[in-house]
Amino acid sequence: MKRTVFFILLFTILLTMGSYSDKSDSASPEVYIIPINGDIDRSLTVFIRRSIDAAETEDASIIIFEINTFGGRVDSALQIATLIGSADAETIAYIPALPESTGVSWSAGALISFSCSSIYMAPGTSMGAAAPVYQGAEGMEMAEEKTVSAVRAQMAALAEKNGYPKAAALAMVDSDIVLVEVEIDGELQLVSGDELELLEEEALDAGSTFKKGRTISAEGKLLTLTANEMLKYGISSGAPSTREDLFELLELNNPDTTEAESTTPDRLIALITGNALTTILIMLGLGALYMEITSPGFGIPGTLAITIFAVIFISNGMLGYVGSLEILLFAVGIVLLIVEIFLIPGFGAAGISGILLIAASLLLSQQGFILPEFEWQAELLKRNLLIVGTGIFGSIILMAILIQLFPRVGMFNRLILQTSQDQDDGYSLQDPEITASRLGKSGKAITTLRPSGKAVFDGETIVVETDGEYVEADTEVKIIAADSNRIIVKKLTEEV
Repeated sequence: MKRTVFFILLFTILLTMGSYSDKSDSASPEVYIIPINGDIDRSLTVFIRRSIDAAETEDASIIIFEINTFGGRVDSALQIATLIGSADAETIAYIPALPESTGVSWSAGALISFSCSSIYMAPGTSMGAAAPVYQGAEGMEMAEEKTVSAVRAQMAALAEKNGYPKAAALAMVDSDIVLVEVEIDGELQLVSGDELELLEEEALDAGSTFKKGRTISAEGKLLTLTANEMLKYGISSGAPSTREDLFELLELNNPDTTEAESTTPDRLIALITGNALTTILIMLGLGALYMEITSPGFGIPGTLAITIFAVIFISNGMLGYVGSLEILLFAVGIVLLIVEIFLIPGFGAAGISGILLIAASLLLSQQGFILPEFEWQAELLKRNLLIVGTGIFGSIILMAILIQLFPRVGMFNRLILQTSQDQDDGYSLQDPEITASRLGKSGKAITTLRPSGKAVFDGETIVVETDGEYVEADTEVKIIAADSNRIIVKKLTEEV
């Protein structure tokens, strides 16, 4: 047990120690830079949360998110956008144009960019195409209207909050929106086709000059804008080529900066929460749990099971997916399995319920919702069902293999009866005549029958069993079947 606690504490320390690894020796850096590179996934959410916490702990006045991504998971992008929106410091999205970068902030990257208070893009970069998609049978497919509507509303809310053109944000998500360029009193604006007529009437009524320009995004197309176009339409605040140029635009003279870096705990979480390793951990954890429950005492299998499930729940807890519900379901599931194995004969409702609750807890620990509301959530649910289901199926196969190996593996010898009663050694079956003479006799159970135990008939104590029912001690029983050494009984009070 002490080893189990040690392993869990060590793992927790490794995951949390990264929270302090980005701190510099200097006090209160003026600028904190957080890179967002590659796919937007669950592990990136942990990195962003940790980095923002570190920036606020160090009292950074500005947080710059350097974004280079083609997109990723919708749920992770929404979580990151919420984290950025709740930051106390000024937040800036910067899309650099470096040899090692993609030079784009597309899809989920655009959503994250619009969550910042201002946007800067280096020449040659682009942003847009933020419509949610999912992997279908024929490749990437557009999400259903319900999902598009939800993301569209979030983009509009971010645009309103941070002062970006709402129509441009909507056109990046919804291909049905037509985006038109207009000029009112010499000021260039972007409006949707639905707003065009009303805006023209209002301008004429106010005595303003109104000039309709070109269509920026036609129906059926998602809006994607270059760095120059973003600046032209007032969405971005500048087009600095380098980080130093950005500092100059922000009127920062050689600011004290700290750049967040991915640490070993970040990479460890990404590895553990990956599909393949999660499946393997579930398989090994359930296999070890079965070994521990069905063996006497507490030993290596129990230590291994506790450690594995602690790793699963702690790592997913850092992603924000594990709460009291998941822990409670898992604990109740374990209790039901123990009750089924040790207290209730056979394998019935308690055992099946225990397995289902454990599976449900593992499933919910992989996602931030209980029932899917949107199509992308339904896709995540399917993926998580495949992970948990494969893990459970794999554990069953693992158990079958271990059971076959037990007689040949020394450490498991205590679980298997190693001796046999052979006829050559003097053992024999009960005389058939004696067996037949006992049929129909009444007696009393002297031990609890669950389903086997002992009963006394005409002063003779013999080993008996029921057909699966539970019979308490001191209950009158009757022999209803006798086959060699198997004596089957039932309660005398029941119809036989």
